[in-house]
Amino acid sequence: MAQKDKKKAGLISTDKTVADNRRANFDYAIEDKFEAGIMLVGTEVKSLRHGQCMLAESHVGEKDGALHLLNAHIPEYQQASQLMQHDPRRPRKLLLKKKEIGKLMGAISRDGYTIVPIKLYFDKKGLAKLEVGLAKGKKMHDKRQDKKDKDWARDKARIMRDR
Repeated sequence: MAQKDKKKAGLISTDKTVADNRRANFDYAIEDKFEAGIMLVGTEVKSLRHGQCMLAESHVGEKDGALHLLNAHIPEYQQASQLMQHDPRRPRKLLLKKKEIGKLMGAISRDGYTIVPIKLYFDKKGLAKLEVGLAKGKKMHDKRQDKKDKDWARDKARIMRDR
């Protein structure tokens, strides 16, 4: 199968992941995922292209009727002049459809849900996208059960492989 055919079939991922929030799956039960565009300035895009970003302590919040990515750290681009630099922890506006924003805002206002950033990546067109999830916080016993299930799956795979 040629390289182009593999890309068409979806066997090769053309998305370039910049940052992954692995704590999100551990701390939250993610029920629904959305892909959102993100408004960035030039030096932020350059830093992201170098793979520099941290989503670990970030969250999504409402500000002026729109959703913003808060507390995400995108470091300054070293090759740019000081006049063109951005604030590393500034709020960044998320670009979603009105219907999606309404669904997310309704869920977090009445049901005790939260919006968690999961992954920041560049899509096929080269645009920066943020995958956000509508999530509910896990209790400690849920986290323990998930860890037990994960350990058992790993042990089971090891046993089957050794047969």
